[in-house]
Amino acid sequence: MEAATFTSTTASSSTTSFSSFSSTSQSLRFLRYKPNAKPLNYKSSRTFSVRASADDSVVTLLDYGAGNVRSLRNAIKYLGFDIIDVHTPEDILKAKQLIFPGVGAFAPAMDVLNNKGMAEALCTYIEQDRPFLGICLGLQLLFESSEENGPVKGLGLIPGVVGRFDSSKGIRVPHIGWNALEIAKDIQILDDIGKSHVYFVHSYRAMPSDQNREWISSTCNYGDNFIASIQRGNVHAVQFHPEKSGDVGLSVLRRFLNPKSGKTQKLVQGNASKLAKRVIACLDVRTNDKGDLVVTKGDQYDVREHTKENEVRNLGKPVDLAGQYYKDGADEVSFLNITAFRDFPLGDLPMLQVLRYASENVFVPLTVGGGIRDFKDGNGRYYSSLEVASEYFRSGADKISIGSDAVYAAEEYLKSGVKTGKSSLEQISRVYGNQAVVVSIDPRRVYVKDPKAVEFKTVKVRNPGPNGEEYAWYQCTVSGGREGRPIGAYELAKAVEELGAGEILLNCIDCDGQGKGFDIDLIKLISDAVSIPVIASSGAGAVEHFTEVFRETNASAALAAGIFHRKEVPIQAVKEHLSKEGIEVRM
Repeated sequence: MEAATFTSTTASSSTTSFSSFSSTSQSLRFLRYKPNAKPLNYKSSRTFSVRASADDSVVTLLDYGAGNVRSLRNAIKYLGFDIIDVHTPEDILKAKQLIFPGVGAFAPAMDVLNNKGMAEALCTYIEQDRPFLGICLGLQLLFESSEENGPVKGLGLIPGVVGRFDSSKGIRVPHIGWNALEIAKDIQILDDIGKSHVYFVHSYRAMPSDQNREWISSTCNYGDNFIASIQRGNVHAVQFHPEKSGDVGLSVLRRFLNPKSGKTQKLVQGNASKLAKRVIACLDVRTNDKGDLVVTKGDQYDVREHTKENEVRNLGKPVDLAGQYYKDGADEVSFLNITAFRDFPLGDLPMLQVLRYASENVFVPLTVGGGIRDFKDGNGRYYSSLEVASEYFRSGADKISIGSDAVYAAEEYLKSGVKTGKSSLEQISRVYGNQAVVVSIDPRRVYVKDPKAVEFKTVKVRNPGPNGEEYAWYQCTVSGGREGRPIGAYELAKAVEELGAGEILLNCIDCDGQGKGFDIDLIKLISDAVSIPVIASSGAGAVEHFTEVFRETNASAALAAGIFHRKEVPIQAVKEHLSKEGIEVRM
């Protein structure tokens, strides 16, 4: 391939020669949706060339530092490709093939691109019809603008405005989970998807229109049909996360990175038709008395064996178990660092290592919780919860789970009625988007005879209390369930949704480790009260319990730990049972 030489002198003038690009690149130039486009505004004092590399196993990655890109790096390396990182606008223009894994919120991403002079270079690269794959926000930024904290101008390459999902249509926002695609174009990178589910996590989407229809390669239905992927020439972008979509997602990446590889073995086709209910494996991780990091499981939050030694219950190694659950078909893996309240998270190197190693071979979403809070170390240095969360994201987490700190923030918000923007919940959701923030609620049932006797929301329970009480409220706790707080689960859930939570992990101390089923009364109360997804947790002991919680509540996912660790109920058995009962799951 001949050299493609770029010469740039000033921000107001540039000369570019592309003797080797096809005529298709010229036809794409008019599609940049800026009728009075300005010349490139990046500066360079040197001339450089783009040549076909002798090594086809290299991809350039535009990582602007927000969110978890480690998972994508691991997926690319897993497929046998090396990575070159973008540091300057020229690095974009030199790329042979470019992946843009946009994560976080729209406005901060555009700020970084504009401030570093990369927006114009990225537009130029795409307009030249060169191999490009945008992921999630990397798709949205191609459009004219977004309503997220805006309007905010995008790159303007595709007509359309990115808007928020409409929760008034009975859907939960964010759109989190495994959904089906409707293929609109027969393109190679989507060849293996067919009727399989892929993983989405987003609150905003681009909608099809007459102006952008020729770009659309697939759509997805969630309230409305939105754009799930686009393609024009060598330019691709997907709203879903291929690096988090298991084998199907890896095939998308493989076909983009090596389009000349020819036909690959077809994957087993599923029967995906809509958003699936998720089955999540949870690993409670802590150090045992010997200092080893182990997966444990509590009985009403007590993780010690009832023996003379009173040792920490050890159910395996976290990285090994996470890998096994991925192979078994878990839709997500959640790590809960239950010693985090004793140690400073940024110094909690073993847990960070768990994430780093697990993300090398686990290509479904990883959530981590424990110790996400503001902190001042012994030397008086202050670390914000945002810094703490960022360290987890950089280590491989896709979502972070906030517990005690969210309770305190909700209490303060309900007392003052003011959103300060200073809580961990608000800070992290503002930068990374609310879809990256889970609030974990640990309530304990409190029976009452008269629902009017308490100020908190009560529910009529299926099973009366010890003195025949027919009602109960659910008192929230902090510090691993050791301290009760003057706030109910209902009040907390409503408050954290307003403060920016994107999902609720709903535990129940009374049911934890009992194996008698989820607390249906609690889960129905909370899932009916909020418009964000709710994960049911605590109490699963049989496959029938998963069917019950999905049929009788509006839970979006169900989580279990002990029954998976002890191999009492395999993940695949849960999914097969749900499927037979007519409940959509990813198989």
